[in-house]
Amino acid sequence: MESVLTDWQALLEAEKTLDTGVYTKHDLLLVRGQGARVWDAEGNEYIDCVGGYGVANLGHGNPEVVEAVKRQAETLMVTPQTLPTPMRGEFYRTLVSLLPAELNRVFPVNSGTEANEAALKFARAHTGRKKFVAAKRGFSGRTLGSLSVTWEPKYREPFIPLIEPVAFIPYNDVEALKEAVDEETAAVILEPVQGEGGVRPATREFLEAAREITWRKGALLILDEIQTGMGRTGRRFAFEHYGIVPDILTLAKALGGGVPIGAAVMRKEVAESMPKGGHGTTFGGNPLAMAAGVAALRYLERTRLWERAAELGPWFMERLREIPSPKIREVRGLGLMVGLELKEKSAPYIQRLEREHRVLTLQAGPTVIRFLPPLVIEKEDLKRVVEAVRAVLTE
Repeated sequence: MESVLTDWQALLEAEKTLDTGVYTKHDLLLVRGQGARVWDAEGNEYIDCVGGYGVANLGHGNPEVVEAVKRQAETLMVTPQTLPTPMRGEFYRTLVSLLPAELNRVFPVNSGTEANEAALKFARAHTGRKKFVAAKRGFSGRTLGSLSVTWEPKYREPFIPLIEPVAFIPYNDVEALKEAVDEETAAVILEPVQGEGGVRPATREFLEAAREITWRKGALLILDEIQTGMGRTGRRFAFEHYGIVPDILTLAKALGGGVPIGAAVMRKEVAESMPKGGHGTTFGGNPLAMAAGVAALRYLERTRLWERAAELGPWFMERLREIPSPKIREVRGLGLMVGLELKEKSAPYIQRLEREHRVLTLQAGPTVIRFLPPLVIEKEDLKRVVEAVRAVLTE
């Protein structure tokens, strides 16, 4: 056992020393996952409320996704989009069948930031305009285009100049939205629930206004559901809570059940505005990812995991609110996308949850503990999470 651990330790050290250093690395080396739990190289078990930053909605090692990937890997893994494949067609057909009829054209990519990059280009191509409107605290990605509509200065400032012009407005501020959107605006891009920005749900009034104002001004509405899609908020897609339909919907994270995938789904007339060859991707829409996506969508639909999120999320938030700690400012969220805001820095408590209680969580801004557990998580595990949070906040 000691020699095995030595090997694992060497691999952990290799990752830390040979990596670019962009990420702050944990000291545990994860080697296996099943459902809502993961195990490190020493055999320690953790309840996973990070979920790959919202990727593992269907649970780690989902057997149907695993089987689909195995089957496809033995058949055909890579083709360019100029060469159609049955699995790509099946993915398109499956995805659009779950969406409003207006959203019927798909551009497949490999990640969330790529989905948003595509959305920004399609918006400019369709409107002939340059300006974007985004929200303060919003997060759309770190590639240069997506970074341009991401508000956080620590991400933006080292890489200025970015795409301009972009107007940032306070989230949920209807009057500011009215003032910002004009005849030069190509699109408004918003998250139905801000994830990185502190787990802040949009108000119905705000998203309804965004839909009405963009229609009136001839701009597009892009909804970034990279994190909120695939059942996370208690509906298949978060926009369903608000009774609106965007012009472009961006998806990624859980869309492939753990396999890298993304998509920008849009109205036909928006898709037709892009000139031939105006955008592209080598790996986007590859048969392996498409097979995973089909399996993930079918599993979500059959199990209706969004109903589980709708049930467990409010219960979990209420239990967190009952914790008698003066350190808690607010508990908020939608479905099983939950943020616990403290009156002080959250990082020390996130570290204690991991080290003392083997519960993995993540930040959403400097004072928020964010919970993104797989939607298959059992209530007993959520009870253990509540007790762990209670312990670190009241001891």
